[in-house]
Amino acid sequence: MKFGKEFISQMVPEWQGAYMDYAYLKTLLKEIHLFKFKTKPPQSTTNAQGLTRRLTLYRAFSGLTQRITSPGISSNTNDIESQPILVNSVKKSDGEFGLETMFLMTGDEGGEYELVYFRRLDDEFNKVIKFYRGKVDEVMKEAAVLNKQMDALIAFRIKVDDPHYEWPDSAREMTRLASDVAASTASLAASTPGMKASRRVTVMDMIEEDRSLEAQSDEPSADQEKGKQGNKFVQGLKAMNSKDYDDQKEVFNENRGTGQELKPMSNMRTKRPAPLEILNRVTINNTLETPRSSIRGILNVPNQTELKFSKENLSKVEDQLKSAFVEFDHKLRLLKSYSFLNIMAFSKIMKKYDKITSRYASKSYMKMVESSYLGSSEEVTKVMDRVEATFIKHFSNSNRKKGLSILRPKAKRERHRVTFSLGFFAGCTITLIFALVLLIHARHIMNKEGQRKYMVTMFPLYSLFAFIVLHMLMYAANVYFWRRYRVNYPFIFGFKEGSALGYREVLLVAFGFAVLALASILANLDMEMDPKTGDYKRFTELLPLGVVLIAFFVIICPFNIIYRSSRFFILTCVFHCICAPLYKVALADFFLADQLTSQVQALRSLEFYICYYGSGDYAHRDSSCSSSEIYNIFHYIVAIIPYWSRLLQCLRRLVEEKDGMQGLNGLKYFATIVAVTTRTAYSRSHSDEWYKIAWVASGVAAASGTYWDLVLDWGLLQRNSKNRWLRDKLLIPRHSVYFGAMVLNVLLRLAWLQTVLDFRVSFLHKETLITIVASLEIIRRGIWNFFRLENEHLNNVGKYRAFKSVPLPFHYDEDEDKQG
Repeated sequence: MKFGKEFISQMVPEWQGAYMDYAYLKTLLKEIHLFKFKTKPPQSTTNAQGLTRRLTLYRAFSGLTQRITSPGISSNTNDIESQPILVNSVKKSDGEFGLETMFLMTGDEGGEYELVYFRRLDDEFNKVIKFYRGKVDEVMKEAAVLNKQMDALIAFRIKVDDPHYEWPDSAREMTRLASDVAASTASLAASTPGMKASRRVTVMDMIEEDRSLEAQSDEPSADQEKGKQGNKFVQGLKAMNSKDYDDQKEVFNENRGTGQELKPMSNMRTKRPAPLEILNRVTINNTLETPRSSIRGILNVPNQTELKFSKENLSKVEDQLKSAFVEFDHKLRLLKSYSFLNIMAFSKIMKKYDKITSRYASKSYMKMVESSYLGSSEEVTKVMDRVEATFIKHFSNSNRKKGLSILRPKAKRERHRVTFSLGFFAGCTITLIFALVLLIHARHIMNKEGQRKYMVTMFPLYSLFAFIVLHMLMYAANVYFWRRYRVNYPFIFGFKEGSALGYREVLLVAFGFAVLALASILANLDMEMDPKTGDYKRFTELLPLGVVLIAFFVIICPFNIIYRSSRFFILTCVFHCICAPLYKVALADFFLADQLTSQVQALRSLEFYICYYGSGDYAHRDSSCSSSEIYNIFHYIVAIIPYWSRLLQCLRRLVEEKDGMQGLNGLKYFATIVAVTTRTAYSRSHSDEWYKIAWVASGVAAASGTYWDLVLDWGLLQRNSKNRWLRDKLLIPRHSVYFGAMVLNVLLRLAWLQTVLDFRVSFLHKETLITIVASLEIIRRGIWNFFRLENEHLNNVGKYRAFKSVPLPFHYDEDEDKQG
């Protein structure tokens, strides 16, 4: 793979605009190369006889160790006259330091092209270094915040382990230990040759001696050296708790009289616990949002933030800090990769410049790049090492393998068994579909008497499976194209790192479910009842319910099988949608609620399942649901549940974010609720009054929904955009794709009005037509998904948002700290 493609593939998608514009600099080099080719075409090596000879084969052998120099350049690269450029570090008007390259060969033919190249090269470097410096400043501030969080965590752990623990009084401890230190030092001095046994070393002597070390000669005496060692030992003791005092005293007594150097344990400072006084300046952040906390917030009831030293709270704090460290380390690794990739890009582009122009400019330019903040700064590497060491020690009990597996989870590898299973289930699905079609044709099932009863009762049951499989197929296509066009969907949805499903995994689940559903249909494709009992086989009649129950138990299965993290993520989002507006609205929550608005017919199928099997008439394939008043009421309620959830989510965001657009979005969903309700009423009564009301309501809902999709959700139809009627930034190079998607969205919105239009097809049953229209709405939603997430991704790119914010467990009172 060429470096240009590799460079793009390794970029952080949200930082793409902050990287060096390698492609544009290559176009400038192509212009230089084209100019030189036109003015100085390459000389031919063809001899008079017309034979081309490789002359280098006949030259004298120059040896393996001879220094290689660029053609046309003297080997003395330090000569200023032989250098084509002069690179200087300058301070710009905004106070930032950057590079400024002076091209010294402007008088050469084509020098103006090279001058333009170096000006753009400097602009790119200054852009890169400014962005990098800003991000490094951010991570250093975050590191300082995490330092305080860790101090509070360690102190919190001490209080949980021993609620009555008090920070040792350093003055009392030093008084108690001073005599031991002095006596031990005197004993050591007596047993060491060259030292005066009569000299008594006191704590004050050692401290004063240490303070006057700078005023003494460069070669201190043996007494002074021992005093210095003793003072270091005392200072080390100050940093220890009572347990470490006892441990160090044992080591000191063992070494007494051996002549070894007096010093505390090497890891003494790393074992030093944070002072418990820090707990007086911190409170607990109530980061776990629940319906109860939301209600308390509405009623302005203050949250309980006092510290409660329990193992449960300690576990919550540790989990939050784990997540914070994982995200922080991820940011550091991407920042380090950003520095490395850009330095590599500058090196590659300068080598191309040397090759095209036959100059030797890359060495001097790269020397300045490597000595700049981008190439010489080690803050990120040092912080990464400290983060790794801290995480392994404090969150994995010093188990390095376990700690790194949590801190830096490995990306999911494509497994051959997934591809094999996908192919197997896809083949089974196609085979079962062909078998179903041939069986219907061979038995002439569509012409039998029980066909009408089957379409009224069994077809709505099995259509649920078609809706689910179709939606999963559309989502798999979305994932494929998101990856192809580098849309960072795991970050946007908030998936845990390494847990996002690829399109193969989604297709595997879809085809597996399709095989189960098709097998159930084939087993229950019976149009004739038992002439003796007048019933159908109870076992086969229960097959659809069995498939639904299997799918339900798989979703809630607590075992780590069938992509548990993804299943629980979906369940969490569903619960948030049901409990709206009691939870803070995340993108994944309202995105799922939007998917449910396109699955209204699937929800009505679930309602039919409850009524059909709950009534007990499934053995006769008789359904009295349509005549039930309760069923008809829930027929309205079920249809508006997804839109009602989105309306409440919009109201929650309106209150929290103070964004008027969320209020307008809520009005759009309210208009859709009115449209769905009036259309359902018209389909039940077929009266002229409901027909007119349904027409007006559906027209308003369709128009507002279409406008919102194209302009606000997709960000298209911008009149002043450089891509006319689209938007400035596009991920798909072909503009026709966007115009085709807009036209298709409008057409599929019109299909949504089928109930009001009362469109009939003679050769299609009513239930079949309803299923087709519902499937078209699912397809429209699948198309909407891609462009909605593309627009969200480009918004994150414009704001360089590449990381999710992780709430921290402790709130640190800065004012109180300053006063203290």
